This record gives sequence, C-alpha cells and structure tokens, in this order.
Amino acid sequence: MSYPAAYPAFAQAEFFEVQWLAPSVLGVAFNRAPVNAFHVAMWTEMHRIFAHIKLDGDVLSDTAMQDILARDDAARISIALRELIDRFQQAITSIEVCERPVIAVAHSHAIGLAIDIMSAADIRYAAADVRFSIREAAIGLAADIGTLQRFPKVVGNDSLTRELVYTARFFDADEAQRIGFVNRVLPTRDDALRAAVATAETIAAHSPVAVSGSKQALVYSRDHTVPEGLQFMQYLNAALLQTEDFGTAAMAAMAKTKPTFAKL
Repeated sequence: MSYPAAYPAFAQAEFFEVQWLAPSVLGVAFNRAPVNAFHVAMWTEMHRIFAHIKLDGDVLSDTAMQDILARDDAARISIALRELIDRFQQAITSIEVCERPVIAVAHSHAIGLAIDIMSAADIRYAAADVRFSIREAAIGLAADIGTLQRFPKVVGNDSLTRELVYTARFFDADEAQRIGFVNRVLPTRDDALRAAVATAETIAAHSPVAVSGSKQALVYSRDHTVPEGLQFMQYLNAALLQTEDFGTAAMAAMAKTKPTFAKL
C-alpha cells in the first residue's frame, strides 16, 4: 500500500480528511475552509470519527442551537443547552477516551476550541508559525468544552493558566513549548506533520495492548490519587499481562528482531 491511503470508513467525511499516513497511523485533518471554524455538524462528525475508532458513535442535528434558542421557556432552554453542551463535551472527550494515542499538530491559528481539542490529545506538536489563544473570555464566554479542566493539568501552572484564560492573549509556539503545552516545535506545518507521523510509527511498532493500557492508566491516574491509580493498574494488568504480546516482545528482544503483534 502506498501512503497516504484512503480510510474507507470515512472516505466521504464532509469536514475532515481522514486517511492512512503510514501503517497503523491514521491522520484526521480539519477540512473546512477558510479557517476551520467549528459548527455543530463539524464537531458531530469529529465525534463520529474518533468514536468509530473505539467502535462507538453519536449524531447531532445541524440546527440544534437555533432550535433550542427558539423556545420561549427559560428552564427548557437551560435544560436543552446543558444537554447540547454535554454532547459537545463528549465529542472532544472522544479524543481522550479513544484507547489509541492521539497526536495533535497545530499550525497557523489555534484559537478557542483548538485548545480544547489539543488539551484532550496525548501528544502535541506545533509549527513555528502557530498562534494560540484561549479566546472565549474575549467573546463573552467561559470555555466549557474542556480547556479549563485539562489545560491546567497539562501545563501544571495555575497562575499562568488563569492569566491566559482571563486575558485571552495570544501566545506563540515557543511560549507554548516553554510552558509544556506542546513538546516539539518544528519549522513548518509539513515538518510538524512528518514528525508526528514518525512518532506515531514508533508507537505503532510496540505492543498495542501495552500502548492502549498505558493510555488508559495515564488518563485514569491524572484524575485520581496515587493509591487509586495503583489499584486501577492491579485490575488492568491482571487482564493485560495475559497477552501474547509480552512473550512476542521478549522473543524478539532475544533474537534481536522486530516483533510483529496481532491487531487489537
């Protein structure tokens, strides 16, 4: 197979370009000109794409927001808006709960919702030209799709997080790397994408059971105490240590060959 190659399950995606970039490396790129602005149908499709990878899905109506605001009862509007926000949150969370590692690549402008999406990813790379902003305060909103919950834990700096949230100021790729939001900055978008694919290929060469289990443990442990995280690992590895991947990796190491693992 030559790459990039079509990904049949979403060959006709409307707002994303979904294709194989390398063996076991799937690329999901925004494709809504001119600025990749999100609307209900777009984040619904994103949820479907990432949920599909985990064998699940969810679909929303394109006119959901207009239908809700057209109602004349404040309580019913509030309930409907809460449900809509919940579904939007689930769309972003689908990246985090997808049991395959997700590498985000940012370039040009990554504003508002882009921060939500990147904060839910496992690994974040950036092109040197990118400008980030947690922009919601500048347009009269409090970010409600995950930035306020995930970004502080990613960068580990409460004071800086509050500054960026309250001021909505822009910060560049170098600052993003200094504060730990991205871990690599590459000269161009293409360079960043190539680096992400190379990292994904390295990950894909390891046991999928080990990688998937590691992601589940990291996500769980971030939001729980150390004893709770250790107990989670007891139950997780009680199952996962029975994998044939462990023996496959050990035999390959002794033979100094590249292991081949079964798909999940």
